[in-house]
Order: sequence, then C-alpha cells, then structure tokens
Amino acid sequence: MRFELRPGASRPFNFHLGFGLPLALMLLLLLADPTALDFAIAHWAYDPQAGFIGRHSGFLEGILHDRAKQAVILIGLLAIVGFVLSLLVGRWRAWRRPLGYLVLAMGLSTGYVTPLKALTGVHCPWSLSEFGGQESYTPLLGSRAPTAKPGRCWPGGHAGAGFSLFALFFVLRDRRPRLAKAALALALALGISFSVGRMLQGAYFFSHNLWTALFDWLISLGCYRLLLYRLAPAPAGELAAQSEADLTSN
Repeated sequence: MRFELRPGASRPFNFHLGFGLPLALMLLLLLADPTALDFAIAHWAYDPQAGFIGRHSGFLEGILHDRAKQAVILIGLLAIVGFVLSLLVGRWRAWRRPLGYLVLAMGLSTGYVTPLKALTGVHCPWSLSEFGGQESYTPLLGSRAPTAKPGRCWPGGHAGAGFSLFALFFVLRDRRPRLAKAALALALALGISFSVGRMLQGAYFFSHNLWTALFDWLISLGCYRLLLYRLAPAPAGELAAQSEADLTSN
C-alpha cells in the first residue's frame, strides 16, 4: 500500500536519522568514557579557594533554576488544563490529540529523571573529593564506592525541564512550521542555559546534561511518531490500480 503526503498529513520527517543519531551518541558515551571531558569542563568552573564559581549565585539559583523551572512547569499545567477542556468542550476537540501528546511527552521527559537518579547513584561534582567534597568518583557503568549518601546526579534533572520543550516543536511542526522552529530554538536555548547554569554551580557534569537532552529528544520523537505523525493514504483509484498490478504480477 502506497502513501503520500496530502493536506492534513504530517510533514516529512527522517525518523531513521531522528532516532539513529541520538542512539549512536548514547552508544558513543557508553563506549568512550567522557570522564576526561567532564572533569576538564568542571575544573574550568572550579576555584580551589572559593569552590564552584556559580555555587552561591543568586541569579543562577533564584532565576535560572527556580523561576525558569516554574515557568516550564506552568506550560505543562496549561497543557493539562487544555487537554481536560478538549474532553469536555466541543470546540477544543480538534486539539485533544496534540494536547494529549504534549502532556504525555513532557510528563515522560521529566518523570524518568528521579527514578534513574536513584538507580544509578552518580554523585554531583560538588560532592567529589576532586572538587572539595568527600565522595569518590566512579564512572557511570562502574561500581559505586561505599558511601552513606548515594549521589542523585545522573541524568541532569534541571536540564530536563528545558529539553522537555522538544515536545512543543513536535506538536507544532505539522500545524505551524515557523512557530515550531521557534519552539525548538526555545527548547535548545533553555536546556543549554539550564545545563550551563547548573554546571557552573557544580551540580552536574557535561555528559549528565547531554544524556538528558538525548533522552528527552527520543521521548518526544517517539511519542510524536506514535500519536501525531500521519501519512495520508493514496486515493481509492490509485489503490485499485496498485491492487490490480499486484494481482497481475502474482
């Protein structure tokens, strides 16, 4: 059965690349230990006398961490309210699936972080002896050193709030392409800003936030493929012709 893009169908998307590149990067992170890069970046933000340069920054903690995260949470709450309205109000019905996608994608993009942190027990830079703490560093796949306080720093939680907005890009790409590009730029800008801010505070290594970006992209893309992506079927005449050709060939 042949499909082609028609009005109302989704715009073309290369899912092989969309899924394949992040998965390849994940494999690379597992095979090529990013510890050297993580420590080099962390040392750049660390002063042996004063600690991490952003540890006590009011802007990084109060604005870029607390207020910015609250703004993203507000977007998620508005999506939930909109989805509920789409179930109750007829004129909102056309937005039921897009809003349902947005709620699901953003929820999954933030909901996996805490369980993975508890499962992996990776320490934050500020907890490590190399950066004035008391804990010993172990790679992601290494055995954790004995400690009374397991880490809670992989993947990067705060970065996930920004990268969860990848969902806005996918919910808009088939309806408002230009606005979708702006949403993608916003997600990248917030995710990167949140990542850099927390790295300056010593909360995460670079690779912790990169993992978060890859996870969030795959979640948003996977939900888009399952819930929103649509190819219009070929017209009945073309289907009949194709069926006849198939019978003839057999």
